[in-house]
Amino acid sequence: MTGPRRPGAADLHDEWLGHALSTRPADRPAAEAAITLLYEQLDCPAPAFTWVGSPSAALARVPPGVPLQAFSRMRSHRDLSLAQRLATHVSGLRARLDAGAGREQASSGRSGDPLDAAVRDPLRAVVRDGICAPIRLALPLAGRLTWYGQHDAYWIAHYDARHRAGGQTFGGRIGELAPWAQLARSCGWWWPLEDRCVIAERPVSIRLRDGRLHSGTGPAVTFPDGWSVYALDGFVVPEWVVTGPTPELIENEPNVEVRRLAIERLGWDRYLETAGLRLVARAPDPGNPGADLELYDLPRTPLGYTPRVLLAVNGSLERDGTRRRYGLGVPHFLDDPVAAAAWTYGLSACHYAQLARRT
Repeated sequence: MTGPRRPGAADLHDEWLGHALSTRPADRPAAEAAITLLYEQLDCPAPAFTWVGSPSAALARVPPGVPLQAFSRMRSHRDLSLAQRLATHVSGLRARLDAGAGREQASSGRSGDPLDAAVRDPLRAVVRDGICAPIRLALPLAGRLTWYGQHDAYWIAHYDARHRAGGQTFGGRIGELAPWAQLARSCGWWWPLEDRCVIAERPVSIRLRDGRLHSGTGPAVTFPDGWSVYALDGFVVPEWVVTGPTPELIENEPNVEVRRLAIERLGWDRYLETAGLRLVARAPDPGNPGADLELYDLPRTPLGYTPRVLLAVNGSLERDGTRRRYGLGVPHFLDDPVAAAAWTYGLSACHYAQLARRT
């Protein structure tokens, strides 16, 4: 007889990505049991649990974090809040697991672990950078120590893959990972307090493009209580950018990147027609034969300066066979479209003019 098949890297990547993208209702008993165990490891009684419909709803129930200057007055571990002690606890756990893995690799003669490239690295790019970071940017977390439940999957999968696919035991400490893995499988973001714990439900929808939050038709992430995050290619934007950009809203938007995305949503031709932009100069694009470069002054911003934009046509085809027209912010002192295009590549106008074709 043979034992169960050891899972491969692709299996584990897909398994943990599934947990990170799960939109099922939280498994509340499993999440509460895991958190209770973590409190016990800190010699604390089980907390009362408060479930909320989104990370945004949790902010009304979780106090702001400790100001940095307060740390200078702390003399011992006992001065730390429970959340800070838990952060110290999990940091120590990861250090112990890393140390155990290093000893096992040294004894086996291996110099690296290809599992990282197959499991940890792609999960970190999608889960931490593509999902978790944009949601954080949409929230005024104000220093609140936050744990991410399903979105902690990327670092938990790193150790799980080394154990289940690589056979590592981490010096017998792999069992200490269990409550964190259970939380990644069962709930959304959570905040441990002294006598209670606030836990958010998982989202009801997550939309991605190329591993980043993106939706051109509605929210990229929506939670059960209706709180949503709008994002285009991983960049968080106000709702109006996706649902109804107008020249007036664009003109009053102080964030240059939001303005650019809103203009592209509206369409450059329509925006040029309705916003009354001043054409500074037009010239054939040496890096894209048959297309022109157009340099425009955008409307003065609420901060009092006049940004300048270079309109160009993409040198390569889109998925639908068209070439996208797009705008690039350039310094206001550039009056030559070719020099402006060269600036975006870090080239001089002379060198840019020698390109066979840009992409």
